[in-house]
Amino acid sequence: MKILDASEPEFGGPMTEEEVRDFLINSNKNIHISTLDEKGEPNIHPTWYYFDDRNEKIYIESGRESRKTQNLRRNNKIYFCIDDDRIPYKGVRGKGTVRISDDVDYNLPTIEKIVVKYLGSVEHPMSHTIISKIRGGDAILLEITPKFYATWDHSKVKR
Repeated sequence: MKILDASEPEFGGPMTEEEVRDFLINSNKNIHISTLDEKGEPNIHPTWYYFDDRNEKIYIESGRESRKTQNLRRNNKIYFCIDDDRIPYKGVRGKGTVRISDDVDYNLPTIEKIVVKYLGSVEHPMSHTIISKIRGGDAILLEITPKFYATWDHSKVKR
């Protein structure tokens, strides 16, 4: 895991690898991803995510025909950011590439993990809608392979 220091020295320091993993696994904040549209202009998309600690990949469910999916089919490069808006601020951002999976059997277990992370259960009414879209082939899984993580943690201010 390549970690860069994205903090301002007077405000804090970078996270350790263990802190990055903990933040990505336990944060219920949205991931904001940036894709490029057909004109080469950036589009920002806030969405839910799941971080798989074993393979260091970030997963996102998306509609098969959504803007972000269309953009990523043209250009699989992505920039992402997950940050905590409570003081002391901290976060993780980075750049990576995306693989799009249309395989329902492969996608379903990971998307169920995303649903449980944000809704608490696959029994939540919204969960049923998301899972039925996957089963029906109307949704896909985006698999992000990060090139690096740029981190900051304002609780690490040097006094």
